[in-house]
Amino acid sequence: MVKAEGKKFDFSGENAITPEVLETFPYEYRGRDTLVELDSDEWSCVCPFSGLPDFGRVIVRYIPSDRCIELKSLKYYLTSFRQVGIYQEHAAGRLLDDLVAVSDPKWMEIVLDYRVRGGIHTVVTVESGDRGA
Repeated sequence: MVKAEGKKFDFSGENAITPEVLETFPYEYRGRDTLVELDSDEWSCVCPFSGLPDFGRVIVRYIPSDRCIELKSLKYYLTSFRQVGIYQEHAAGRLLDDLVAVSDPKWMEIVLDYRVRGGIHTVVTVESGDRGA
């Protein structure tokens, strides 16, 4: 593998991500499909190639089944990525896996829209479940 030139900053591994802080609350309208969209422009993790920070926007869209994601706990969870070295595509997959595990939605989509770096704009989208269910 090619190695980054110049200074490389230290970063944490994926074990620093804290899904255990995620909390949910009961969804009271089980018979009604409601699209929930959570959006933050404070997404940050670290490029494991260079150790430089990646910044962007995270969007979580889901149709709850029995549980909704509590927002304060989501903020703590997202913040746990700040010093983690993780590729952009893997970050989206990890977010999806952890959020699906805690909330068991009918459908969920994660969009990571990274700021331009090196002239390249990256948007990573992953989903789970059936939106039409």
